[in-house]
Amino acid sequence: MVELDEHERTMAFAEVALGQIRSLRQAAIPRNYEIWYVYATGYNSAFNKVINETLARNGKLTESDLEQIYENYLSPIRTTERIDKLGGRVITEIDDVMQLITDALGMTAGFGDSLKGAAEKLGIAHDRDQVKAVITALIKSTNEIQEANKALENRLELSKIEINNLQHSLEAIRTESMTDPLTGLGNRKYFDRAVADAVTLALNEAGSLSLLMFDIDHFKSFNDNYGHLTGDQVLRLVAMSLKQTIKGQDITARYGGEEFAVVLPNTRIHQAVTVADHIRRAVMAKELKKKSTGEILGRVTISVGVSMLRRGDTTDSLIERADTCLYAAKRNGRNRVVCEADSECSFCADIQVQVA
Repeated sequence: MVELDEHERTMAFAEVALGQIRSLRQAAIPRNYEIWYVYATGYNSAFNKVINETLARNGKLTESDLEQIYENYLSPIRTTERIDKLGGRVITEIDDVMQLITDALGMTAGFGDSLKGAAEKLGIAHDRDQVKAVITALIKSTNEIQEANKALENRLELSKIEINNLQHSLEAIRTESMTDPLTGLGNRKYFDRAVADAVTLALNEAGSLSLLMFDIDHFKSFNDNYGHLTGDQVLRLVAMSLKQTIKGQDITARYGGEEFAVVLPNTRIHQAVTVADHIRRAVMAKELKKKSTGEILGRVTISVGVSMLRRGDTTDSLIERADTCLYAAKRNGRNRVVCEADSECSFCADIQVQVA
């Protein structure tokens, strides 16, 4: 009866998940099914809350919303499980090696006893046969300890390779957990850590640091008019422009949805504005085509806000000023760069209403 109840419950969750996908006209892909199945279970209240709030605010969940929710609430669960499994393998490997070393130490102690006994027997040996017997026993014990040492050496070499492979796997998981799967840029988690470290370093060393926050203009219309696959193509186009433009120590990330961020260490604001405009021009230079038909959809533009680190700043205050400038760029016609030194930014310092 318990097994039947569990089956019925899971099937009910599955029906709710599929019903949500149908009613919201979403793609019936594994990621979306997982999102709505977890939602149906109600086990993760924070997860359900963000979905409910997004639906109440927008009346739907866009592809960007779904991707961000999955990244923030579900993807890390699988990453943690994978890390736990690899950690378990490391522990097992260490336990096996420690047992092998313990056995080898026991054999070494036994060999020491054999040597001691052989010395005593040689001391009382009276004829050639007795000496020969002692030597034969010593040769046997020596061969055994040599074989054991060789086995230990081989096992330790294999263990070294295995642990090295596990280390690479853990590093790959760490990198994956910090990477936005759609664009290949750093994700929000990566950005939060990187910008905090960069700000701390710049403040400690009295260095300069600038931040670019930019947003794709009219991104919603790409999704609404041409579909989410085209929306994804737009995001990848912008990411590609970033990768081609930003090099070296500079930090790039997808901040969330259609918003991106660039951290520029050792860069003053006028240099940062030049970099931002270079990115803006690089994005605008690319022509967007619909993959399925080859139809020319036009050009993508971005609006950029630029701020520079001040004494006494926090990470939040630096981001807030860049966001304020970004909103000013949106309000003033889009497809432009606005920095905190510009007059356009002053009038909206206390008003941050996002413009699509």
